Amino acid sequence: MNLFIKKPIHQLIESADGGEYRLKRSLGALNLVSLGIGAIIGAGLFSLTGIAAAENAGPAVVLSFMVAAVGCAFAGMCYSELASMIPVAGSAYTYAYATMGEFFAWIIGWDLVLEYAVASSVVAVSWSRYVGSFLQDLGIHIPARLAACPFDVIHLPDGSVTHGLVNVPAVCIIILISILLMVGIKESASVNDVIVVIKLLVVLTFIAVGVHYIKPGNYVPFIPSNTGTFGEFGFSGIMRAAGIIFFAYIGFDTVSTAAQEAHHPSRDIPRGIIGSLILCTVLYILFALVLTGMLNYKLMRGDAAPVATAINLTPFPWLHVLIKLGIIGGFTSVILVMLLGQSRIFYAMSRDGLLPKIFSDIHPQWRTPWRSNILFMFFVSFFAGFFPISKLGNMTSIGTLLAFIIVCAGVMILRYTHPDTPRAYRCPCFPQFPILGILVCLAMMTSLDGETWWRLVIWLIIGLIIYFTYSRFNSHLCQKLKKKHH
Repeated sequence: MNLFIKKPIHQLIESADGGEYRLKRSLGALNLVSLGIGAIIGAGLFSLTGIAAAENAGPAVVLSFMVAAVGCAFAGMCYSELASMIPVAGSAYTYAYATMGEFFAWIIGWDLVLEYAVASSVVAVSWSRYVGSFLQDLGIHIPARLAACPFDVIHLPDGSVTHGLVNVPAVCIIILISILLMVGIKESASVNDVIVVIKLLVVLTFIAVGVHYIKPGNYVPFIPSNTGTFGEFGFSGIMRAAGIIFFAYIGFDTVSTAAQEAHHPSRDIPRGIIGSLILCTVLYILFALVLTGMLNYKLMRGDAAPVATAINLTPFPWLHVLIKLGIIGGFTSVILVMLLGQSRIFYAMSRDGLLPKIFSDIHPQWRTPWRSNILFMFFVSFFAGFFPISKLGNMTSIGTLLAFIIVCAGVMILRYTHPDTPRAYRCPCFPQFPILGILVCLAMMTSLDGETWWRLVIWLIIGLIIYFTYSRFNSHLCQKLKKKHH
């Protein structure tokens, strides 16, 4: 029964500001909204929109964004309630520990590690493509084989075909961002705030200018006929595209990982989650509508930088430079927030004894879990350097959806087991909204391909081996329980 031992909420909150595990509180409500926007607007908008339109939904990718947004709205309200009750680092991992017990907490924590690692990698790959395109405009050429992974096929100028070696720019940006995160949360948040302002201006500029270059013929047919294969256009294509671009919304759950570094977490975390989610959903739908109107969805197949391609259709050279520069900055903030969330989840798991103590060691001067940052610097840069973007995106989506299902279930459990615990924010329409959140997320999970499911299962099996050989015996909570019985 130790598998399902729960961590008391009061104990979680008390340990958050305890001695050696104390993180520096530096973030206000605007910083948190900015973190959410910084994570949400990125690869999902600038790259996966084109991939999902070309391979799954056509112009109806706009409907896919709406389906994904509905699932996010339900999950976001559930996240907000739990974050206002349990303002501690660790996000869904911490919430699962309080509601379902240690075993489920481990599963979701391990799943989130994959989610954030792969998300950072996807964005780093797109960052590399856009940097390559931008430098090319300036007359600087990165060797094609050093900007692509071994799985990417490269068509060289002489007509020959080869494969990439390693995506060097993607590896470099992961290393630079990891160093920034080690130095401090305040410095990282300030850099993110500046980049987010630039990114929002770029997205709004693209929508305002691009709307004048829409060709109505590109919307016909709005929902292309299914090819006879599930997930390739038609209704099933819309659902599969929703599951894939769900990756684009994971930023708001990153806000909750920073709860321990917020000035007033119970009040400001819900504001950060819901505020960033509403703003980004509106921008996503408008952006997808303009992009698919400017560029026929068939031309986006295999293009990791469809926005740059669409912008090249306009006669404004300054806009090409502005958009590409803004996108590069935007990707940078996504990588920053994903790596931040990842290290905080590993920190929380290590603090509970489920992982070696080295990962919750706080730097005496910077007050950050710097050793976790170093580990993920190597882990994520390996993914970014050697794996293709489309496979990475699907892996992230399924991990995100699983996390959201557990969070929605956690709200329901705590409403019945801890009805009197103070909640600065309460999910409306209970229990309908949490149930709908579970159902919508499950529908999108089942729409993803079998290969993605197998990758998740293999990752979880690796996690279970670690849990049953190490974590279960080193869990601080289980050790306390044993001492009580003896």
